[in-house]
Amino acid sequence: MSQTRIYLPLTAADVQTLAGSGEVVPSGAYAVTPALRSDLPGADEEEREFVAMSDAVAAAGALRRSADRGAGAARRVVAAADLESAVVIVSPARPGQARSLVRLQGPVPLRRIVSFHLDEHPDGDGDLLWYDVTELAEVSSLLR
Repeated sequence: MSQTRIYLPLTAADVQTLAGSGEVVPSGAYAVTPALRSDLPGADEEEREFVAMSDAVAAAGALRRSADRGAGAARRVVAAADLESAVVIVSPARPGQARSLVRLQGPVPLRRIVSFHLDEHPDGDGDLLWYDVTELAEVSSLLR
């Protein structure tokens, strides 16, 4: 079965849910889609994944702005996961939507997440720090 790398913008509450229940239902998901491929015909897959990740980071910024402003809410958080391609639904992008936006059939289990990416400092807008999935407890503590 083929897999698709997806990027999930998460809130601090989503990370706590993931740590507690072992799965999360994200508000959105981003991946390399046929539309994104057609927009970037000369790009390699890594460049396309960077665009999808960037779209997820932008969505995480929007979640941060709308979230309750507790300590963890001030950080953008994105999880990268590898899901069976059959559960990643690609729909035609609507005007104003990211061309990498996808829908998912069901929650994302922790066992499918490979890494977390979050701001080093609250209210940061620079590069995100990388954490392995095994560092979920540390990520969770940074968001409290």
